[in-house]
Amino acid sequence: MEKYILLDRDGVINQDSEAFIKSPAEWLPIEQSLEAISLLNQHRFSVVIISNQSGLARGLFDEETLNAIHQKMREETAKVGGKIKAIYFCPHQSSDFCECRKPQAGLLKQFAKDYDIDLKNVYFIGDSLRDIQAAQNAGAIPILVKTGNGTKTLQENPQFLTSLLIFENLYDAAKHLIS
Repeated sequence: MEKYILLDRDGVINQDSEAFIKSPAEWLPIEQSLEAISLLNQHRFSVVIISNQSGLARGLFDEETLNAIHQKMREETAKVGGKIKAIYFCPHQSSDFCECRKPQAGLLKQFAKDYDIDLKNVYFIGDSLRDIQAAQNAGAIPILVKTGNGTKTLQENPQFLTSLLIFENLYDAAKHLIS
């Protein structure tokens, strides 16, 4: 049976920006994040991205540009021997009140339906409160990384210190998951 790891994108795999990642040139991997994906793949985990991309609804970039950003991410990951199986994204803003925007569980549930799996043994690694909530709302296992917004998320939610797996970065989380 195939094993899956779900990852948020911005702040987990690549550097985040309050001004949004609007072009392939702005997409910059966090140190060792692509190697982490490769490491997970080597241990028979398929990696799936679950990402809010409200920049689409805000008109900051179009779907063609988002696809180009994701193509760069896939190519850079492949250079270190990694592979991203699928990418799920929400194109809406929070004011749209959709079911797919994290912290809602819609994207995770769609992934589970598409691959016919139960999320109860699937880890979702994120850097923000909405990632943790989306994992919990979907019945997946949340992991918080301190990259991106992770340190701030932890400071604002000290209860996570005793209730969540927390790692410095994606690579440390991956090393834990394969051990």
